[in-house]
Amino acid sequence: MSMTTINGRGGLPMVQIQTSWSTAEIYLQGACVTHFQVHGEAPLLFLSEHSRFEPGAAIRGGIPIIFPWFGRPPGRATQHGFARLRAWELVGLHRTGDGSATAHLSLPTTAELLSIPLDYYVTIGKTLTVELVVRNYSSAPFAFENCLHTYLAVGDIERIRVTGLQGTEYLDATAKFLRKQEAAESIRFDREVDRIYLNSRNAVEVHDPVLQRTVQVTTENSATTVIWNPWMTKARDMVDFGDEEYRRMVCVESGNVAENGIQLAVGEEARLKATYRQTKSDAPG
Repeated sequence: MSMTTINGRGGLPMVQIQTSWSTAEIYLQGACVTHFQVHGEAPLLFLSEHSRFEPGAAIRGGIPIIFPWFGRPPGRATQHGFARLRAWELVGLHRTGDGSATAHLSLPTTAELLSIPLDYYVTIGKTLTVELVVRNYSSAPFAFENCLHTYLAVGDIERIRVTGLQGTEYLDATAKFLRKQEAAESIRFDREVDRIYLNSRNAVEVHDPVLQRTVQVTTENSATTVIWNPWMTKARDMVDFGDEEYRRMVCVESGNVAENGIQLAVGEEARLKATYRQTKSDAPG
């Protein structure tokens, strides 16, 4: 196991980690995991070639941390909160018994979160596991939303299928957040998809015949799954996203948003955990 801290893109501090199983990169900007790759396999995560790498800017790709709100509620100046915009601190790196490594990061105290510390644990091994921990040391309950905005790399968006959400109710952001129910066994993509699946606790799988793999996303303490692909029109409108990059990514986001938001009691903690596991697959798309 090895760890190196270097200046990455835009001169931003980045941690490179290598284990006997895999490699990973974590930018301290937003504590964003931008790369994970099992040796001999294709990268798990998508990262836009047009992403901004500068202080105070969200990284377009990897696993941005959404906290303490999702979207842009009335009165909020930023999209998806501020955790993904701030510089985090690397607390340490710990080796586990199976040869994996866990990086511990924390968000420095801010005026907005004076008594609400955030810790983030990234475990790199045969699989990738990330865990966000929020603690309430204040004198009142703390209401928030959290989400791991994971960009998964795919071979061709029109050939993948996403399973595990059949029968689940969702809010359709492309239809003014109309509430619907997922009837299909597999979600396929031929247009923009932006859906907030509520009360969804099952594993979600991305079946990719081009990369010949299945990526399984399992979670703990996550009640919401967001599925997103911007498709061509929105992709061309985003300055930090390539016009054709929508073809190589899909977001499978895990968290607690909308009506699944969290009310954290004084002295309590909330943990959000997601594990990404890939297996070989040659099933037809």
